[in-house]
Order: sequence, then structure tokens, then C-alpha cells
Amino acid sequence: MMTTINCKYRSAFILLLPVMTIAGCGEGFSDLRSFVKESEKTVTRKIEALPQVRPFTPFAYEGFDLPDPFKPRKLAIKQDNAGANAPDLNRRKEALEAFPLEQLKMVGTLNQFNVMYALVRAEKTVYRVKKGNYLGQNFGLIVDITESEIKLKEIVQDTAGDWAERESVLPLLEGPAPGGK
Repeated sequence: MMTTINCKYRSAFILLLPVMTIAGCGEGFSDLRSFVKESEKTVTRKIEALPQVRPFTPFAYEGFDLPDPFKPRKLAIKQDNAGANAPDLNRRKEALEAFPLEQLKMVGTLNQFNVMYALVRAEKTVYRVKKGNYLGQNFGLIVDITESEIKLKEIVQDTAGDWAERESVLPLLEGPAPGGK
């Protein structure tokens, strides 16, 4: 019998403990509550006006007949409708067409049997080229060789996919060649 009474009181005590704890804490904050009430009276609340909404003016896009710059076909070589300046894509590539023109260096000239040759270094190899050979990755045809430069006629594709010619020059490398004396 004693155990049943203790169980009843114990459960009642467990239920009343949180209520008594909360009630004991509530009386200590009366000064805080009065401070907050006094502070609310002295603070003026000002609400700023919303910014004025500007009217939307629609933009009419007029470039529907222009080439789309985001289509990858513009970057690919067009073989149909190539135009008069199109390179011969079926021509066998020469060794120096594997290098960008910026990596090629003219290191000298050679005149042999009244034919002017240019000496061009690509990486660690020196090649002998003449008028009519190709250099660089833009179908660069050698049109003239002088003692100071190689003149090229390159064929490049513009953003519309049309082929255009441009002139380039590969100047003679000044100073001794690397590894030489």
C-alpha cells in the first residue's frame, strides 16, 4: 500500500516541478519589463516610404537576321558555300602546318640554285621552306621570302563562316639561336 501512495505522489511531484520552476523565475524580471515599457514610449518609429516603381519599357530585338553567335556551327569549317577564298581542305598538310604561327621562328635564309629558302625552327627542329610552302594552322601560303622575313597569305574563317585572306609576316629571329654560340 505504501508503494502505491509513493507512486501517486511521485508522479504529481514530477508534474508540479516544472510549473514551480517557471513560477519562481517570473518574479525576478519585473524591472526588465518596466524598462522595456519605458523604452517603447520614448522611441519614435518612422517607416520609410517605398521607392517609386519605374515603368517597364520593353526592348524590341531587331537582330533576327544576324548570325547567332552562340551556335557552334560558326566555329566549324563550312565546306558548302565556302566562297572564292576557301582553302583546299583535301590538300595534304605539310609538316609546319601542325604548329601555330606564334611557335615558328625564322632563324635564317639560304640561297641555293637561285632559289631563296628560309630556315624555320619549330620546337627543336629546323626546316627548309621556299615560296609556295605552307606554314601555321591558318593555311598560311608563303608568298615571298626576303633575308629579314617570310610573307604569308593566310586564309581564316570569320564569324559568319566565310573565308577571308589576311597577310602575315614571320620576321627573322634576332640574336643567336638557343644552343648556338
